[in-house]
Amino acid sequence: MSKTGSRIWKLCVVLLVTATALAQAADTGKMPAKAKGGAVISPAGDYKWVDAPNAPPGVKQVVLWGDPEKGRFGAIQKFPAGFSAPLHWHSAGLRSVIISGTVIHGPEGKPEVRLPANSYLYDPPGYKHTTKCDAASECVFFLEGDGKFDIKMVEKK
Repeated sequence: MSKTGSRIWKLCVVLLVTATALAQAADTGKMPAKAKGGAVISPAGDYKWVDAPNAPPGVKQVVLWGDPEKGRFGAIQKFPAGFSAPLHWHSAGLRSVIISGTVIHGPEGKPEVRLPANSYLYDPPGYKHTTKCDAASECVFFLEGDGKFDIKMVEKK
């Protein structure tokens, strides 16, 4: 095989591997692995939003790293406009930065707090709260978890 033919063959293999990784990411809602050199570049238009496991219906996400079903992770999540989750808590600490919309956070026994875009929120493990999304528009936020994502509903007495 000529030098040019060998290069074309190698290029085809690289393109096939890249296309396969992107297709898998699109099917699972997870981002492709880091590119050579460690960079990850991922335009928002390439995201495939999937149902967030262990979350109420309507919650969608794109996992950026890790695995929310197994441990530490980073993701972009979104709630539909008007979404509401009653009093609950999480086993892992969760950090959020609101990207768009207004998240309404209700600490147990305290007034609700409205969190517009660019707001930050940290819920430590076991912290009881309600979560809502203002009815005016969906809520999109970055979410980082210290461990597996879960939601434990607080039963009414």
